[in-house]
Amino acid sequence: MTASVEPQLPLSTRQKLLTATLRGTLNLLFRGLMGPPLPVKAQRALLRGLTAATLTPRGVHREQTSLGGVPAEVWRPQGASEGRVILYLHGGAYLIGSPATHRAITANLARLCQAEVWVIDYRLAPEHRFPAQREDAVAAYRALLDKGVPARAIAVAGDSAGGHLTLQLALQARAQGLPAPGALVTFSPVTDLSNEHLHAPAAGDPLITRAWMDSAMAMFCPPGLPRADAQLSPLYADLSGLPPLLIQVGEDEVLRNDSLRFADAARRHGNTVHLQRFPGCWHVFQAHAGLLDVADRALQDVARFVASHVQPATAQGAPR
Repeated sequence: MTASVEPQLPLSTRQKLLTATLRGTLNLLFRGLMGPPLPVKAQRALLRGLTAATLTPRGVHREQTSLGGVPAEVWRPQGASEGRVILYLHGGAYLIGSPATHRAITANLARLCQAEVWVIDYRLAPEHRFPAQREDAVAAYRALLDKGVPARAIAVAGDSAGGHLTLQLALQARAQGLPAPGALVTFSPVTDLSNEHLHAPAAGDPLITRAWMDSAMAMFCPPGLPRADAQLSPLYADLSGLPPLLIQVGEDEVLRNDSLRFADAARRHGNTVHLQRFPGCWHVFQAHAGLLDVADRALQDVARFVASHVQPATAQGAPR
């Protein structure tokens, strides 16, 4: 198990300029606009606009499909993959986001991990409250198993609310008697929906505000269920028997403590947890893969983690 503050990469002049430009743009267009005054449909349109010019790498191709009755897209590396599968659950406070908005992460994961990356378009709030999202994630995971993909060949990954859903899926799979996936990967996961232990980074978080989180949780959480209930907040659940878990989190984000506290809790339950803390980085900075060197480095670390903990299906003699 490791818990490390990653050394800050020396930045070239170009990287310094890109970092400052991205931070300023996000402060203005995301943090400045995303929140309760803006209707949810407009928030979704804003995110689609901000991610419309996403850079995706060569060497992978995308297909629109479905998984377990849930709309999805799958990224496949060109040529033979290594027989690993990643089920990716996108973030967006359970209000916004889709497979299309997170392609900078998912396409790069397919290339770096040489794995199929399935990204589901799970139901969103406020049209669908919890546990609809968890039901969709479990249905997708079951569908992969039904396809003959061994559980040990699957990594489940997600960012922010998708990180929360990744942990929810692992706990629900255990509750339903399903085999555990080979590994879990979370980027800045939400683990405590009470929002009582938020971080106040000195540099500020250019993405997340307390008002937006509170508004989103009011639309996502079912009435009458305390937000610190173990059904909603994985931090308070029985965490025994989780697969190996990688958590990546930026130091300049409001949700930093959700990662740190969950890593401590998971270790107390005897789990293998790798926690990486990135100085100077904000919420889900991995979405800037292809632009920021630190985002590329973080996803390379994910690839090494997946290679270490997820057994290729071909090595298990399973049908593909």
